[in-house]
Amino acid sequence: MEEQHSHRHSAAHLKSISNRLAKIIGHLESVKKMVENDKDCSEILIQLAAVKGAVNNTANAILKEHLSHCFIHALEDGNRQMIEDLQKAIDMFIK
Repeated sequence: MEEQHSHRHSAAHLKSISNRLAKIIGHLESVKKMVENDKDCSEILIQLAAVKGAVNNTANAILKEHLSHCFIHALEDGNRQMIEDLQKAIDMFIK
């Protein structure tokens, strides 16, 4: 189910996140090829750590945008459900 925001994200933010995700996907495809080519496990783990870092950095950028824009707009609109939704999302991400 897709939730709708009460506001629009900037084109720059959407492009930034989309570009980050495209790089992560490309990097992960490279790691997959490393596995298929039976590369050294240590090298694969190092590359996976880099992918994990990139995913975490992207999540941080999304969280920062969420707190500075989405969350504030929701509170201004009286949407208290946003606090619970944010807590659930953070709990799921950090597991």
